[in-house]
Amino acid sequence: MRDEVRIEPWSEGDLTLLRLMNAPELMDHLGGPETEDQLLVRHEQYVGMSAGTSGAGTMFRVVTTATGQAVGTIGYWERTRQGEVIYESGWGVLTEHQGRGLAGAALEAVLERAALERRHRFLHAFPSVGNGPSNAVCRKAGFSLLGECDFEYPPGRPMRCNDWRVELTF
Repeated sequence: MRDEVRIEPWSEGDLTLLRLMNAPELMDHLGGPETEDQLLVRHEQYVGMSAGTSGAGTMFRVVTTATGQAVGTIGYWERTRQGEVIYESGWGVLTEHQGRGLAGAALEAVLERAALERRHRFLHAFPSVGNGPSNAVCRKAGFSLLGECDFEYPPGRPMRCNDWRVELTF
């Protein structure tokens, strides 16, 4: 049975969650943990996205409805990919809360939110080809696998990713 979650816009008070999400085992597919300075920059970006001051998209904390505890992050944002402006999404769930369907439930909520904006037809996700759990989340959420692609994340670090795409229903 899938646990229920809600997504709440990122706020100033979420820096502690971001620090928890920076654990080596959670950052393994993303180039490793970030420095404190990098986390502070990311946190301000997330706050700005959620306040609507830094462009289209929003970052969220993932909260279990049973406990009210923040257990992860998810978001969507605009990105230009092959000459087209699309939404991209990314997520993470704290290690001790993985395997309960929380990422998938949060992704369903993000897909609903992104579709309501009626800005872009598609939302993509680019998990590393070696990130089995995130690729499974995409598959279960109804994304289509377009194939492998080269990606830079963080900037300057090449990685091989799967390009997953789902059509947002308006």
